[in-house]
Amino acid sequence: MYKNHSKSIVGYLLSFALLISFILYPNTLFAASADEGKKLVDKKCVSCHRFEGEAKSRFDLRAPDLMWGGNKYQVSWLTDFLQGQEEPLYQKNYRWDQSRKPKKHLVLSKADSRSIAKYFAKNLMDSRVKKGALDLSHFTEMEATLGEQIFKEHSCSACHQIDEEGKRVGGQQSTSFVNAGKRYNVDWVYRFNSHPPDFAPHSGEFVADVSQEGLRFVTGYIMTLGVNDFKFYEPWKDKFFKKASTQRGKLIYKEYCSQCHGATGQGDGPAATDLKPKPAVHAKMALDKEPTDYLYNVIYYGGKAVGKSPFMPYWGLTLKPQGVADVIAYMKDTFKGPALQAKVELKKGSDQPGLCPQVRKTPQAPGDILKLKNPLEPSKKNIRKGKLYFTQKAKPLACKHCHGMKGNGKGPKAFNMVPPPRNFTCASTMKDLTDGQMFWIIKNGSPNTEMQAYNTMKDNNIWRMILYIRQFIQ
Repeated sequence: MYKNHSKSIVGYLLSFALLISFILYPNTLFAASADEGKKLVDKKCVSCHRFEGEAKSRFDLRAPDLMWGGNKYQVSWLTDFLQGQEEPLYQKNYRWDQSRKPKKHLVLSKADSRSIAKYFAKNLMDSRVKKGALDLSHFTEMEATLGEQIFKEHSCSACHQIDEEGKRVGGQQSTSFVNAGKRYNVDWVYRFNSHPPDFAPHSGEFVADVSQEGLRFVTGYIMTLGVNDFKFYEPWKDKFFKKASTQRGKLIYKEYCSQCHGATGQGDGPAATDLKPKPAVHAKMALDKEPTDYLYNVIYYGGKAVGKSPFMPYWGLTLKPQGVADVIAYMKDTFKGPALQAKVELKKGSDQPGLCPQVRKTPQAPGDILKLKNPLEPSKKNIRKGKLYFTQKAKPLACKHCHGMKGNGKGPKAFNMVPPPRNFTCASTMKDLTDGQMFWIIKNGSPNTEMQAYNTMKDNNIWRMILYIRQFIQ
């Protein structure tokens, strides 16, 4: 019993001494682990991978070059990958000219995996990869949406698979981007995207023709993949809006906005005569009731980004966040719509918000889409998700702002809209609207109305909203 007690004391003292050493000399212990990692790399990795020298074509290699592996991979992911806990990087063989089947990677112990990952982080760095090249703490959800558009428009999805609501889409020619945000370091992705052949020459890598902003958007988007708790930056909650100035905003409106929207917001600026659709008439809009995040996205990223007129430029690079905050403060303070009792002078033949039936002519969807039936079951889960998008998450603007929480077309924006929003509670109107027609209008918008295009929304989320909208007439 005495001996066991002595062993316990000795074990405790050794653990305590190890803890003190780690606190006082963390770099020494890390270096020891990294040195062990170097031995493991030399023993287990160099037979396939290169760890020094210039980049070569994949057709001259056995496996990917790793001389910049510390820049490229996150330590936690690499540790798990080396233990066989992550899926293969290449869904085809890295040397796809030799085989179409993925090659199994060597599986190591947890301790060896940690040592190698630490060695990577300490030693395998490339001076071309600049630390802090992209600050994800200031990356917005709208920028991720724009990045996804670039990713698809520039054919990235032809080679890289992504996950969309549990379904994998895209090609398998190159590395899978499912969970890419948990695998790569952002500075590596940014530098690689700027010119892939620098790291993989003559290997089929594609150089996309995008601006610096576009490079930022698509890189940030890739870094959100698989990161379910990614925290998007919300500039309308930042210091810019806390110190926004209506006086500065008034000057900005005069210098930039009035050329289209007019000096008093009547939509009669000198540029308006040539435009169709015409600029928004701010004087008839209750902009004080518009969600600030929506106004920010319209002004900063432009009309096209939010499904509105492509004639509305993206002013963010010109005005910067503070200028956008200032002009929003001025617009909210100035344009509060006509008196509620007067409402709006409605065009002949138009109806009031919420009336039933509604006289409305909207573009008819193409025949194959017009006949579509909702592919999703009206389950409680799907309807609940549809409600979430209708009331909160639909971008560029949640449906409730126009159609109302009850779907009756009496949202806070409705009284300034000509024609007024659709009344989803009106059975006599809704009975003739097919699922396909509703999908088409939501996806593409409705010309000559305030219904903008929700073309960045996933199809299944639109179908879920339609399931929820159908509940209003039951």
